Amino acid sequence: MSKLFPKSANKLPLQIIILVFVLGGIATAATTYYATNKYTNVGYAPVQPVPFSHALHAGQLGIDCRYCHVGVDKGPTSTVPTSQTCMNCHNQVKTDSPLLQVVRDSYASGDPVPWVKIHQAPDYVYFNHSVHIARGVSCVECHGRIDEMDVVHQAKPLSMGFCLDCHRAPENFVRDPKLVTKLDWKHPEGVEGQVRDGKKFVHDWNIKPPQSCSGCHR
Repeated sequence: MSKLFPKSANKLPLQIIILVFVLGGIATAATTYYATNKYTNVGYAPVQPVPFSHALHAGQLGIDCRYCHVGVDKGPTSTVPTSQTCMNCHNQVKTDSPLLQVVRDSYASGDPVPWVKIHQAPDYVYFNHSVHIARGVSCVECHGRIDEMDVVHQAKPLSMGFCLDCHRAPENFVRDPKLVTKLDWKHPEGVEGQVRDGKKFVHDWNIKPPQSCSGCHR
């Protein structure tokens, strides 16, 4: 047998094992780095059953986010508008538009419009909208300029690192709660003014975002 295989073949099993570990490490690192919300969800813009333009409704018409997403400032979740909410206006506006047939059918039958959810926190993550809104975290911080989107897409990664950036330095993000739905608002004094006022809000409102695992994984 020694004449069939050179002595270097004795090292082959060890080399194979090392290669497997190296390839496994590369695969694990690549999956950990790329298989995250930042890479898999940012830009996600599914086709909706009704072509609803936030740029028109929230931007041009100035409809407050809370009119359609009822209770988002009072409870943990952001509700999806019912067909009744849509028909409050569309029983007089574009009443015969074929694009709104799904809404009219929903209103007549009582079945919900089959909206496709875009922003979805994993089941193992606890997130309460009302807590953030009450402390001046604007919709724009997590959802981007929704008021400029004809087709809504996920603009922010919503990853653990993304959340921790805010929890570690909330003064960079919090604003007067009266301005949370003003998505185009920026501090008139720029970053320095934001940080200065933000630190005051953090102190006055005793803002202490959790940074431990149990804060968001309950």
